[in-house]
Amino acid sequence: MLVDLRIKNYALIEQLELRPSALLNIITGETGAGKSIMLGAIGLLLGNRADSKMLFDTQRKCVIEGQFDISTYHLQDIFESEDLDYDAQCILRREISPTGKSRAFVNDTPVTLDALRKIGANLMDIHSQHDTLLLGDAVFQLNLLDLYAGLVPARGQYSNAYRQYRKLEADLKALENQVVQANKELDYHSFLLGELEEARLDSENQEELEQEVKQLEHAEEIKYKLTQTLHSLSESEYCATGSMKDAATMLGQIAGYADQFQSLKARLDSCLIELHDIADEVEAAERRTEGDPARIDELQGRLNVLYNLQRKHQVRDLEALIIVRDELRRKVSSVLNLDKEITRLRKDTEGALATVKRQGAKLSESRQKSFPKFEKELGALLAELGMPHARIVVQHAAGEPAASGLDVVSILFTANKGAQPQTLSKAASGGEFSRLMLCIKYMLADKTALPTIVFDEIDTGISGEIAVKVGRMMQQMAKKHQLIAISHLPQMAAAGDAHYFVYKEDRADRTVSRIRALSTEERIREIAHMIAGAKPSENAFQSARELLAMRGEELVG
Repeated sequence: MLVDLRIKNYALIEQLELRPSALLNIITGETGAGKSIMLGAIGLLLGNRADSKMLFDTQRKCVIEGQFDISTYHLQDIFESEDLDYDAQCILRREISPTGKSRAFVNDTPVTLDALRKIGANLMDIHSQHDTLLLGDAVFQLNLLDLYAGLVPARGQYSNAYRQYRKLEADLKALENQVVQANKELDYHSFLLGELEEARLDSENQEELEQEVKQLEHAEEIKYKLTQTLHSLSESEYCATGSMKDAATMLGQIAGYADQFQSLKARLDSCLIELHDIADEVEAAERRTEGDPARIDELQGRLNVLYNLQRKHQVRDLEALIIVRDELRRKVSSVLNLDKEITRLRKDTEGALATVKRQGAKLSESRQKSFPKFEKELGALLAELGMPHARIVVQHAAGEPAASGLDVVSILFTANKGAQPQTLSKAASGGEFSRLMLCIKYMLADKTALPTIVFDEIDTGISGEIAVKVGRMMQQMAKKHQLIAISHLPQMAAAGDAHYFVYKEDRADRTVSRIRALSTEERIREIAHMIAGAKPSENAFQSARELLAMRGEELVG
């Protein structure tokens, strides 16, 4: 529950602190005094969007801080999912700078607004006129009915199955679109792949082909140069091998005179052996070298195929061309395998849809069983609140699988005897809407885990004895939930365990909104003002005492 609320520098609020009771808290005050402003600040604390224009002093930041006792609410998993340290005393804080920058904190740890909303949604439920409008929405109505029937876990199971089905359905549609596109490209890719396969890329070596062509094209020059080389090495009168052999013979004649000469003789013999080897290889190469125009044409043809393919696919070498071929192989093969994948995915999608329909039918059956009880209980509560002829009907129709199930529901209502129930937007007035919502909240009080519920003028359009009954209903709710209610009714003001008064204080430079807890005597005076206006009579004071006496309070005077 909310233990402490502090608001600084927001709208008309310079500084405000509220330490509400654990039961029913009533907030009253003149119109425009700042009650709704305080609700706006609480909304910021729960993650609503911020606006720097709402700063009381545009030179200082706005700070809104709420301390909650969450020791019995089992929220550890939520904190863990947001990577936050859990503490039984949870502090939410929101700061808005003069530049409009907003920051959020949970237990002094910076968090995103989404994280703040997620945690805040488990701490407070603010009911406002907006919620009353939501009551006319079919999805909102279905959520209320599921909560009333205790079907939230079953609906969660259905929702998981539905999400899985929609994911498979989306995957199947994407794959079918891929097949359509792939089939358009299949013939072209197959043609390109055929060209590359025919070129036998794996058996070619482009560098070797290019080198052989060069040799064949210059065969005559190569043969002549090799002949001249061989002549210089071993065939001329003063050839290199002959001269080196003579030199080796002369060194041999003096080798016995010194080790140095012996060493030089050995080195020269090694060079002579190497020179003979070179001459033999030159001679062999000369004999092999012959011009072959037919072979040149064959090699040029193979190279031209490679060059043309490289230009076509905008690559520079054989290795890159092989990569292109392998990618085309993958594309063509994947198209041929897509049909198998579509068949598998279609089967999985049909199975998931069957699961959705099976779980949806089970959920629908449980829902329909709860409708008569909901209609009866809500009708009885409305009768207590001054609508004895009110009639509630939950209209049901089967629908296609959707996120909420297989049901299309609409809560129909009439407050008049003999009148045909109609949709809430057509049948209910503002005051009737408020009472409807209060009754529904009352019915759900035992079924919801929200610790603090805030009502913003839910008593609109009622008065007299009905207002007393509304107060009693809220007192009953407050036994299990901390309630904060903004009201203009004296009957409601008297029902509270604590009563806070919001008022304006006019300064020389501007107006400031303030709040204070009322003592018993102050409550009597405030309730008397609410009954009879600015100058209440003694009868009004007596009525105020009687209203407070209904709660068994000990009055003074």
